[in-house]
Amino acid sequence: MSSDLQDRVRREVEGLHAFFVGWFGGRIDESRFERDFTPRFSPDLLFIPPAGRLLGLSDLSQAVRQSHANNPDFRIQIRNVRVAGEYGNHALATYEEWQRNARQSTPPDNARIATALFEVGPSLRWKHIHETWLPADVTTQDAFDF
Repeated sequence: MSSDLQDRVRREVEGLHAFFVGWFGGRIDESRFERDFTPRFSPDLLFIPPAGRLLGLSDLSQAVRQSHANNPDFRIQIRNVRVAGEYGNHALATYEEWQRNARQSTPPDNARIATALFEVGPSLRWKHIHETWLPADVTTQDAFDF
């Protein structure tokens, strides 16, 4: 695995989650959704949040779009981004997503580990995301002070 790919994946994971913080906080204008959100994903995206529902790109887009400016105190910190492997024009990565003041989650301060499959080309496109809650014995070992 190249350090360039590791850097690209880290920047993309951090960039998408910075979008979420700005979007949910109302600091990103609604006109930027189609430019800054939708092109990041493969049209056949499959997203599995910790609760286990299966969402496609249209489902995810609708949920995110409807949540614009609904949580100004929401924060995310991305930790431990790691590319697990390259497979042709795909890369498999894991990362931790720590959320603070997440109104849509219980508890609102929570953390999850995600596995993401990216299509690798001139840009990275999210193809598959599977999130799982990090257990309390992990989340209590660190602070939500970001």
